Amino acid sequence: MKQRLLRKHSRNPLITPSDFPVDVLYCFNPGAIRHRGEYLLIMDVTTTDDIHRFWLARSKDGVDFVPDPAAMKWPEPDPYHPETSTYDPRITKIGEEYYILYASDISQNDVRIGIVSTRDFLEFERIATGSEIGNRNGVLFPEMFAGSFARFDRPFGNELNPSYMWISYSPDLVHWGRSKPLQYQGASFRDGHKMGAGAVPIKTDKGWLEIYHTVSTTCNGFIYRLKAMLLDLADPSKIIGYTRDFILWPEHDYEMRGRVANVVFTCNALLEDDGTVRIYYGAADTNIGLAEGRLSDILEACVGG
Repeated sequence: MKQRLLRKHSRNPLITPSDFPVDVLYCFNPGAIRHRGEYLLIMDVTTTDDIHRFWLARSKDGVDFVPDPAAMKWPEPDPYHPETSTYDPRITKIGEEYYILYASDISQNDVRIGIVSTRDFLEFERIATGSEIGNRNGVLFPEMFAGSFARFDRPFGNELNPSYMWISYSPDLVHWGRSKPLQYQGASFRDGHKMGAGAVPIKTDKGWLEIYHTVSTTCNGFIYRLKAMLLDLADPSKIIGYTRDFILWPEHDYEMRGRVANVVFTCNALLEDDGTVRIYYGAADTNIGLAEGRLSDILEACVGG
């Protein structure tokens, strides 16, 4: 049996709806960052009005998290672009600024990429409604390319249809273009029925490491699992290699039963000083788990050719 690249924490699920100070239906798909000596998770939380809101949890050790007393105070939406739910945040630090790209939702298929920024995770400024309707899984790279910001996104027509990972560029985080699908060996890369970016990419000497989700169809629904890819440092639209095997998949009750069955989904991957990669992941759109692995092992598993 192959050694697992990611090991699930013995305390999983780390965070459940019962951990909140008010009635909560589900918590899932957190963005994660280290900030001023703390681990911060911005979680998707569904309250009893059936609306997804962002809620912050804090931890000193990255395992014992305490949710804040109330949901986050999120900036008012652009008056021309209504926003009824917010979910799936990815947090990218560039300089002293933290940028959060997230799903700005009107309905399941009427989704845009929203962009806000903060320096202290107390006050937030809206930067832009960053896409037209029909785009999600926006993930901002932690550095610029020839003066341009770069992000992954995933344009789609209907949530049930096939859709794949693209990359787009912007001079100012407001106007986006030069969009194209990721390429592997000169062709558009497709892995599963649909796929999308997960974590903020990690820069390594071998390339950009990206943890992504890939979706398989079954006779009665979808299964969400995680894989990894390695991208060219100068041109991140080019895939050098990827993991042929899944690196994380639903197998336990808390991952297979919930709001959306058979799902593991990430919006983060944090590299620790000792080379450990920590991934806080949504489980069945209901709980939050932690998986850990070695950066070197994941890179080695990203096979090209």
